[in-house]
Amino acid sequence: MQQDEFTGAGAQTQSQGPATAASNVATSAKSEETGVNRSLKTRHLSMIALGGSIGTGLFVASGSAISSAGPGGALVAYIAIGLMVYFLMTSLGEMATYLPVTGSFATYARRFVDPAMGFAMGWNYWFNWAITLAVDISTVGLVLKFWFPHVPSWTFSLAALLIIFLINALSVGSFGETEYWMALIKVVTVVIFLIVGFLTIFGIMSGHATYLENFTYKKAPFVGGMPAILSVFVVAGFSFQGTELIGITAGESATPEKSIPKAIKQVFWRILLFYILSIFVIAALIPYTSPNLLGSDAADVTISPFTLVFRRAGLASAAGVMNAVILTSVLSAANSGMYASARMLFSLGVTGDAPKIFGRVNGRGIPMPALLGTTFVGLLTFCTSIFGSEIYNFLVAASGLSGFIAWVGIALSHYRFRRAFKAQGHDLSELRYHAKWFPLGPLLALVLCILVILGQDLHSFAVFDWKAISFSYMSVPLFLILFIYYKVKHKTKLIPLEEVDLTPHHTKKEKAEKKA
Repeated sequence: MQQDEFTGAGAQTQSQGPATAASNVATSAKSEETGVNRSLKTRHLSMIALGGSIGTGLFVASGSAISSAGPGGALVAYIAIGLMVYFLMTSLGEMATYLPVTGSFATYARRFVDPAMGFAMGWNYWFNWAITLAVDISTVGLVLKFWFPHVPSWTFSLAALLIIFLINALSVGSFGETEYWMALIKVVTVVIFLIVGFLTIFGIMSGHATYLENFTYKKAPFVGGMPAILSVFVVAGFSFQGTELIGITAGESATPEKSIPKAIKQVFWRILLFYILSIFVIAALIPYTSPNLLGSDAADVTISPFTLVFRRAGLASAAGVMNAVILTSVLSAANSGMYASARMLFSLGVTGDAPKIFGRVNGRGIPMPALLGTTFVGLLTFCTSIFGSEIYNFLVAASGLSGFIAWVGIALSHYRFRRAFKAQGHDLSELRYHAKWFPLGPLLALVLCILVILGQDLHSFAVFDWKAISFSYMSVPLFLILFIYYKVKHKTKLIPLEEVDLTPHHTKKEKAEKKA
């Protein structure tokens, strides 16, 4: 692709020092608007929010949560993490409607907290999704071996990577439309599962009603006490990873002031209906002692709790159907990962935190250099899984907690944003969307996020396995290295509340209406 095909933000952005960090972001917001296309519709954002976190975490790994902490412990953990995610999304929604930019929470951290934090969060999040992309395409190969056991799985993985690249390279609309339909498949599956599950609980479909007998079986409902519940916090937290994607899509939403609040509101119902009720149905029908609940990845589709419940209801082809749904989920996750990481790299290029080439877009508004760069890193990581598993495992471990670090950044950024808003004499009526229960919401989310990060591998601390500890918590020192590097190099400081740049972001449509 020719250099002169690229236009937009990156071509105009020059490397600037941290002294003008706040104005950097205001400039980048303006320049991003002239580059990317705002063509994601409300239905796209709503379905992305609705289906964003429905994947193997719910379809497969939810069983291990019940096995570890019992039905009651699993429900408590998922409700707590669900509440945390809801507060995080309302915090993100308030900032995203005020400042709908592609850089999302990395831009907010740079603008409302400290430029060093924005730099570290941006690179941390890009790295997380670029590596996760490789994990997802590897999983595609595993899932397809269910039907094609004699075909090398890497061929399916490479085909999946090519398809996902083409979807993202075509237009932002093609990404939105693809995510809409794949999310719809997941949503329909969960709805059918819940209907079948409740009919089975009451004996309408299976002949034997279980009611709540498995909630009092042996040590149920709570097994293993508080340590077990904390361990499930981590499983539940990983299940909800990806909900923050709604903030990144804000930069390409046609009507962010309407679409984002609507999508955020649906997070609560998704958490309630999809996760909490699904956990309840699984726990009611399958005893926590069942070895079939120990599956944790897509290769365990035949013992997926969803598969087991469908089979119990007399649906013999359940494994094949659930395998198809899990394939859709993994492709959806890879598609979202490609989009999120490319947009974050684009934003870093816009602000001068990455090479300028990554801040450029082509004539269709696609940040093609960032997309190609992300695809290359994902492909490279995937190749390491084939030729050198140690490096691959290292990279996956290094990205493990990155999503939770992003959540910490969202909570901190919103807390600082709202305090700066009040300190500078603004009225909350100026905000188009209000986050719930401030300051309790972001503070509670912050505490729970830190608990999840600390609880990642408590067992290794108990037995003093320092190698396992360093592997499990690798994301934290990597984030700190990025943060300290930028802070020392540019001598940045926490931005005083009175100096936080609260310049609102307006779309072209709004600006035209003001002129008229």
